[in-house]
Formats: sequence, structure tokens, C-alpha cells
Amino acid sequence: MRITVLAAAAALMITGTPAVQASGGPAVPRIDWAVCGAEHPGFECASVKVPLDYDAPRGATTTVALARKPATDKARRIGSLFLNPGGPGGSGVDFALGAGNTLSANLQGRFDIVGFDPRGIGKSDPLHCFASEAELDGFFEGIPGFPYQASQERPFYDRYRSLGPECRDDQKIAQHMSTADVARDMDLLRRAVGDRKISYLGFSYGSFLGTTYANLFPDNIRALVIDGVLDPELWSSGWQIKSDRIATKEEFREFLRTCDEANCVFGPRSEKRWDALLKSVRAKPIQLGDQTFTYDAVINAAIGAMYSPSDWPDAAELFDQLSDAAAGTLSAKAEPDYPNGFDAYNGNVCADIEFPRDFNSYRSISRYAAAGSEFGPAWWWGNAACANWPTNPDRYTGPWRTRTSAPVLVVGNHFDGVTDFRGAQAANRQLAGSRLLAYAGWGHTAYGVSQCATAHTNAYLLNGTLPPVGTVCPANPNPFLPSVASAEPLFKPARR
Repeated sequence: MRITVLAAAAALMITGTPAVQASGGPAVPRIDWAVCGAEHPGFECASVKVPLDYDAPRGATTTVALARKPATDKARRIGSLFLNPGGPGGSGVDFALGAGNTLSANLQGRFDIVGFDPRGIGKSDPLHCFASEAELDGFFEGIPGFPYQASQERPFYDRYRSLGPECRDDQKIAQHMSTADVARDMDLLRRAVGDRKISYLGFSYGSFLGTTYANLFPDNIRALVIDGVLDPELWSSGWQIKSDRIATKEEFREFLRTCDEANCVFGPRSEKRWDALLKSVRAKPIQLGDQTFTYDAVINAAIGAMYSPSDWPDAAELFDQLSDAAAGTLSAKAEPDYPNGFDAYNGNVCADIEFPRDFNSYRSISRYAAAGSEFGPAWWWGNAACANWPTNPDRYTGPWRTRTSAPVLVVGNHFDGVTDFRGAQAANRQLAGSRLLAYAGWGHTAYGVSQCATAHTNAYLLNGTLPPVGTVCPANPNPFLPSVASAEPLFKPARR
């Protein structure tokens, strides 16, 4: 599945030089902050050098890009709050530039809001598997978004399997993109900004970075929030499909239920209409205006809508038009320099996770995924990019059960079709002393969506106050109600 990320941010202004080297360890970089540019008033940008390989901390380096919104309340400044928007492949620089003002205001101006592009991503020595964006687009030509017919499986597998050598050859960063190395970078950045312990807010894949950091550096935690949580044991073992095969369906059933409850355009018998739409589009693509919708496109549209209930009304309208069109009641109508979200996603995932190498295993697990729901294969098949891609020897695969110097706040939505609530429950069990905050609503992540969850997160980040044990924030109103449908969430994490 092609991964999309936020648009590119302003060019970084300056490169920091290493400070005094600690004996036997990596140098703590000096960050030379400079204004990001007129288009980002009040923000500062920089880039620093960190070890390419922490097994050789005095050897080759790679570049990490940063952006920050400095604290406005200097007298009561707490320190830096590090962010990760998800992905993997999402730009923390873009996220800080886009959300920094709101986050700063939410947190009373007491933090420097700091985003960084993880190694190999965005402006941090980006991995590029293609010579141009046109070549990237060409990679997807002739194959579906995911295989939904048996005849499509082998060509899809062969195409994605070919990605490994294309990305690995002659690019040193491709050998060092594990989440464990990103966590090591983040701890070095913590020291560079002068914080004794880290404050962190991570969304989606950022939860895996957060739990990895917590297990590698358990004594360095001041306040760590993970929102939209991956079960690190499932993710790192390559079995996230156990969640994906059912999680999207669970939230999608809520999409259909609330649609009928609110008399949305895809109702009143939305589940029957959905089943009929899938049957029709699997047999024959649907022409809608000048666009052709295949089965995989419809499934991926549904998955995309599950990230944010604010998108549900538009998705329902699309499915209504497609259903009408299927029924015949609607008339028909140089140098690599491109956003590297797709490349970076695979560079990180394949570094972290040992996936099967042979076609028959992918086909077999696809059947298992499809038995969970119609969404399962869409989540599974993209992993074929790792079929010919070695894992990073410095990756971290556990153990995941540790006690941290301050309790971790774990936030999960009851109906999250991307990182299901069971992932938050698992992380809460694994991180000794952590606190689980539940949001009884829908969508991917709760911060900026639920006022209750946002307030509890802010209180924890500011002063360490945890919500009472068993706290469940109430669901927002039905997303299809007119007063709700227009409400956009404050933050939209990068898609994993």
C-alpha cells in the first residue's frame, strides 16, 4: 500500500557541529538553531550529525533535521517536548511546523515543541529508492493497490520484492534505519537540548518509537505519551496482521451503524449496500465521472476514512455514488527530490521486522488476513517489499516489559481501525506502572479529537498528573450529525 505523508517543510538552515566527545560514546551534537524562514514565523530549524552506526560511534555520521517552536513562557519553561507523527515515514519537522503553535498553546507555552525527521526520512539523509518521482509512480503501474484476485498475487509479490535491492544498493542509510537507532538518536537529541530526562508525545508508529525508547532508556523518562498504540510484540514480530485483519472491520461496522442511525446518504441499509458494492466492484470496475474505481481502490478508500471520523460523511457520499453507478442509476463521468514516505516506510519496517521470504507464505497469510475481514489483505500485502530486504542487526525486538523512571501514559480508542484498542491494552500491561486512558469513540488517536483525552494528556505532560485508573473519555457525538461532520481534528497523524 502506498504511504502518504505531510507536505515538505521549509529548507533547513544550518548544520550543527559536534561538541566535546564523551569517552567511548557518541559526541553530543551542538544544535545551531536558525530561523526556518518567513513562511514559518516563530520557528527555528537546524540539522545535526549523529552516528550512522552506534556500534562505531566515532565513525561515519548521518544527518538529522529538526524544527522547534520555542517556549513562550520562559520563566516557567519545563524543557523540550519531542514529537513523532507516525508512519513510519512521517516528517516530525513538518508536524512541528504544522502543529507547533497549537501544541504550544495547549501546553501553556512551557515547552519547546521539537520535531525531528527520523533518519532516512524527509530531510534527514533521506532514503530514495527511485531516481525521480516519475520513476516512483512507475513502480505502481500495472499492479493493484493490493492483490484481490489470485492472478494478481505473484506479479504484485515480484514487484514489491524487487524493491529491496533497489533501495539498499549504494545507500548507507538503508543499512541503519531501525527504530532502535531512531531511539538512540532521540536520546542524543535529548542531551543536545539540555534535558536531563525526555518528554515525548508519539502517535501511531510513534507509539512503537516511544515503547522502544522506554525499553532502551527506562531511566530517562520524564513524561512519555503514546497515542494510537501498536502492540510492540505483534509489530516487531511481523504479526501486526493479527490486529489489522479485524480492527478496521470493527471500526467500519461503527461507520455503518452510525450512518444508519443518522440517516446518512449511504443508508438506511448501509451494510447490505456495502456488501453489494464490494460484490459488484470485484466483478467489474465502476466508472464514476472520469475516474475508474477497482475493488482495491474502494477498500483503500474505506481504510483511509477510518483514520478520522471527520472524513466519514465524504466517504459515505462516495460509497453512495459508487453504489448508484454500479446499479446503473448514475450517469458516468534528476536527482531524487520527492517526498520519500513510501521509501522510508519500507526502509524502517524492513529494518525492524523479519518478514517471510517466499511467495507461498505471503499467499497463505493473505488467506488468513482475508478470513478476518475484507480489509486484511490490504494491510498485509505491502509487507512483500521486505521479502528481499535484510533486517538491521541493531534493531530491537524486546523484551518489552520494563519499568520506567516515570509512568508512561498509554492512550487508546475503543474503535481504532489502524491501531486497535488491544494494542493500547497490551502496551499498558507490558510497561510496568503505566496508565491506560481510553477514549470510547472512533478514529485513529485521541489527542485533539477528544477534549477529555486532550485535557488529561496536557495535565500529564505539564505536571505528571495521571488520569484516575479506569478513566474512559466519552465518545464524541455521531460523526454524521451536521454539527459534527464539519469538525476537523487538531492533528492528523501520518498514515502507517
